[in-house]
Amino acid sequence: MSESSSNSSGLGFTGLLTGLFIGLKLTGYITWSWWWVLSPLWISVAVALVILTILIIVGIGILIWPLK
Repeated sequence: MSESSSNSSGLGFTGLLTGLFIGLKLTGYITWSWWWVLSPLWISVAVALVILTILIIVGIGILIWPLK
């Protein structure tokens, strides 16, 4: 049998988008503030925090539910 393995070690979409925005900002093609240039990073973090918060709330709900 053939074994195939796949290793993904790339930057990903948000990393590429952030790199593109930084390059455009440094070359003067865009005049956005740095908050918007780095927005792919903090938007990704915000989405991850929302998902983590939902998982924690659901987990606490599952732990408390049998006690009632």
